[in-house]
Amino acid sequence: MADQSLYCINILSYERFPTREVMIGNVGVGGKNPVRVQSMTTADTMNTQASIDESIRMIDAGCEIVRLTAPSKKEAENLNAIKEGLIERGYKTPLVADIHFTPNAAEVAADYVEKIRVNPGNYADKKKFEAIDYTDGSYQRELLRIEEKFTPLVLKCKTLGRAMRIGTNHGSLSDRILSRYGDTPEGMVESAMEFIHICEKNDYYDLVISMKASNTLVMVQAYRLLVARMIENGQNYPLHLGVTEAGDGEDGRIKSAVGIGALLEDGLGDTIRVSLTENSEHEIPVAKKLLEKFDGIEPGPTTEKLPLTYSPYSYTRRKTLEIANLGNGHAPIVVADLSKKENITPANFFGFGYNYSVQLDKWNLMDLAADIVYLGKQSIDFEVPGTIRLLQDFESWDNNPKYIPLVPFAQRNEIEPTVVHFISIDLDQAIAVEKLANRPNAVFVVETKKRHKTPVFRKFRLKLDEKNILNPVILKTSYTTPDEETFLLHSSSDLGIHLIDGFGDGVWITGHHSLNLINSLSFGILQGTRTRISKTEYISCPSCGRTLFDLQETTAKIRAKTAHLKGLKIGIMGCIVNGPGEMADADYGYVGTGPGKVNLYKEKTVVRKNVPEEEAVQALIEVITEYGDWMEPRTT
Repeated sequence: MADQSLYCINILSYERFPTREVMIGNVGVGGKNPVRVQSMTTADTMNTQASIDESIRMIDAGCEIVRLTAPSKKEAENLNAIKEGLIERGYKTPLVADIHFTPNAAEVAADYVEKIRVNPGNYADKKKFEAIDYTDGSYQRELLRIEEKFTPLVLKCKTLGRAMRIGTNHGSLSDRILSRYGDTPEGMVESAMEFIHICEKNDYYDLVISMKASNTLVMVQAYRLLVARMIENGQNYPLHLGVTEAGDGEDGRIKSAVGIGALLEDGLGDTIRVSLTENSEHEIPVAKKLLEKFDGIEPGPTTEKLPLTYSPYSYTRRKTLEIANLGNGHAPIVVADLSKKENITPANFFGFGYNYSVQLDKWNLMDLAADIVYLGKQSIDFEVPGTIRLLQDFESWDNNPKYIPLVPFAQRNEIEPTVVHFISIDLDQAIAVEKLANRPNAVFVVETKKRHKTPVFRKFRLKLDEKNILNPVILKTSYTTPDEETFLLHSSSDLGIHLIDGFGDGVWITGHHSLNLINSLSFGILQGTRTRISKTEYISCPSCGRTLFDLQETTAKIRAKTAHLKGLKIGIMGCIVNGPGEMADADYGYVGTGPGKVNLYKEKTVVRKNVPEEEAVQALIEVITEYGDWMEPRTT
């Protein structure tokens, strides 16, 4: 395992990891350049006019690098016509050829475009999900075989001044890597390092590296491990960030912001793509809004050094005391804030996953039901579900066990130690952490008004660990932005990184937005970090020129039929490039295999082949039923 101190520059400040500059045509990536935004066309690369028109829509939206798929030599050849068409229209944005399985297409594409993306998992290897028992000698022979296949492209890119992205995908690691290193972040890094070594052996350094996955924890850990390895090796290649198959709508945005945002919080990343199952030009504004969070942030003045008390390369939940239903292995809770409501009624709880039937005098708890409702100075005069906890300001609390008191830090000693209570801590003040010790029934609610919250929350965590203070912690964030999408993206980035690092026993988000949105966002962040599963997860890829059906329409159809299957992971893939690999992380898969044809998977095993597209959604339901995971939607 790499040295824990190497994965970022200063965990108590903000500083971008200094990478070398790589020119992609007229666009510089890395070095002192801003983080670049890119996306990928969805049109068939052989459809020249459609590819030109879509590229222009992307560029006009702010896309700085345009990627197109080149699955064979004919598409690679046609990149020339697309490039010339763009130049004729006055567009000189650099183009990237996306290569899978076909080294000869890569070598053709290098004649025409500024950058080649290769996937080490399938450039010279094939994936059959076979376990292979390699000796050191036989593995070395495999590396020589790969070097023989890859070197011609390296030399051509070097001669022509083309850049290259070595893009590892978690879902398409080769059988060779899986057999040697397993389905791990370490395997992802090794896959890229093998190809980087071949490039460096030929004195070629115009590289950008990526470690993409649909699982945000795997993705973040892989990038961090890659950076640690690069530092050990004296390397500093720029990083392209992305969460593969993030999905669409709110879920896709949250998942992307959780993964990409966590790394940006660490100062990692030189170019990003937000991969949504939506039109490609829609990805650009989302990426730009996420990056706005980091505009103008200067490195903090702190020189304080605190040792890491956790591994950045693997997930371990911070150990805490068990207080009520918080900490000690309990899933992180969601706090809903009703304190601004003038009149609290059963109807106010609708936004928190609680439905109340007046006729039946009965509460119905949904999967997205908030765990704690903050009332502020108010109280309520109706019964609530037995699982819900009510939080009230200390000044209004009358020692009623119906309510949990929220105690300002300055008054922390005024509560009996046997009473469960929440201590409100403003981390922008000078807090002597040791004064929080010996509070066996206290839950800490921490917040900061600082724009860049990550170093503040991290410092508090490390101080707690240093003093061996084991109380649960709720992370509270507040935003004034009126834009819902920005609110969603920035919240996901601020909270996602700490949940990925195992810190946080609950989330409490406030802002000028609907209670429904905030509640959905809170659960979405927990789902995106895989710390609490409360709904179906869709691993849905963005469209590209390889897609064999309408991904947006198909995803909507599948979601409409399966959204009630809590905890199930369903992969929806337009083609076989990442499909079978990502199926290993999904419970069921729906993968395009040809025009109008779909293969259905149970995990990584094909269970139905070449199902007609018009029958495939119903067939998926049948497969889920056959394996015992189907349930009828709940009616209320």
